[in-house]
Amino acid sequence: MTTAIYPGSFDPITNGHFDVLCRASKLFDKVIVVVLSNVSKKSFISTEDRLELIRESSKHIENVEVDSYEGLTVEYAKEKNANVLVRGLRAVSDFEYEMQMAQVNKKLDPNLDTIFLVPRVENNFLSSSIVKEIALLGGDISGIVPEPVLKYFENIVK
Repeated sequence: MTTAIYPGSFDPITNGHFDVLCRASKLFDKVIVVVLSNVSKKSFISTEDRLELIRESSKHIENVEVDSYEGLTVEYAKEKNANVLVRGLRAVSDFEYEMQMAQVNKKLDPNLDTIFLVPRVENNFLSSSIVKEIALLGGDISGIVPEPVLKYFENIVK
């Protein structure tokens, strides 16, 4: 059984993230979406709420689990007997950082591979930062986030 880890901050999960998750779920026996604490980012949405938003968004995908972790992704992958990391790439600008991370992770754990998935064109421009800015300024985020995220922002923007 091949278990893949899809790590990220998901603050919030967007349709771009969800697109990558859906495609990864077809490639691997199990995909664990892991909300990581990023020491270089201050989160807008609590970890608990992000976990719930991802669970609600992905509840119809049988081979997806949702979890959180503080620490190195490679250590989490070892704990879960995962041998693949899934990363989404939106633009060429993402590639350099993601390639460096893949190489560092490979150095830390030679058995851990990273695969890159590109979201569909209609989701390629999305980022959590853009979604938050649009939502907090009263813009329409329907069509760019899963339904649970839309409802979440409707409740906090009121």
